[in-house]
Amino acid sequence: MILEKHWRVLTVGDGDLSFSHALHSLIPCGQVTASTYDSEQTIRDKYQYHVLELLAKANIPYVDEFDVTDSNAWQRLAPQKYDLVIFQFPLIPAFSSHKEFQASELSVNTLNRALLRQFLDNAHHFALDPNGPMLCYITSKDVKPYCEWDLEGALTDNSTVQYLGQQPFNIAQFPGYKIRNVDRDKHVKDTSGITYVFSAKPNQALVKHLHVPLYLGDNHCSICRAGPFFSETDMQAHLDSKKHKAMQKHQQAWLNYLANYQSNLV
Repeated sequence: MILEKHWRVLTVGDGDLSFSHALHSLIPCGQVTASTYDSEQTIRDKYQYHVLELLAKANIPYVDEFDVTDSNAWQRLAPQKYDLVIFQFPLIPAFSSHKEFQASELSVNTLNRALLRQFLDNAHHFALDPNGPMLCYITSKDVKPYCEWDLEGALTDNSTVQYLGQQPFNIAQFPGYKIRNVDRDKHVKDTSGITYVFSAKPNQALVKHLHVPLYLGDNHCSICRAGPFFSETDMQAHLDSKKHKAMQKHQQAWLNYLANYQSNLV
């Protein structure tokens, strides 16, 4: 993960806060602000091991009950003071019942994309300093269902914030960081992670250190991360495949959501 020691960094949705504490060792001098979706008491009740006391000892500012989709939550922060906002392994909480799942008008795929889109838009509007690099990092797993959210593509359609590139996430960079299950006191199995980089600025010096995958190029299917196709027959076989049709369904549902989301912003 690309970090500069002088950057002012906000973390969101940080489980047991171990990422924020590890980040503090890399970016000292009070440059890190931590936040969690859960209340402080919920974190104490949910996790046997957490770092709330360590954060307090290190004088790391902490905001609890911080919902990235709620503009009022962002306005609790000092306005436009950060250079970077980081969301590690985001995932919407599981539905508490089948009835709750049936009541939702949106698929789980769309709900997760909506969470990330609102995070990007709100971070840009409320938290990032226009005089800084204006960066957002989303670290996500490179396995289903996470890789089906099209973070590199339609997630930022019609947004000021755009995808710049990505890097493999190396957890060894952050000693003591434990990736937590969103709903219970369990560590998540270490799998390959990718940090996706977004900004409203070109950040050309930083982009030189980022990777843009080949599946975003010509002769590929970016939503399926498939290709290259070596013939029209090869491409058509993919377009007719069950996998592609499933991803098309996800993509159309997202575009439908986005059209309504944009109209509500006008």
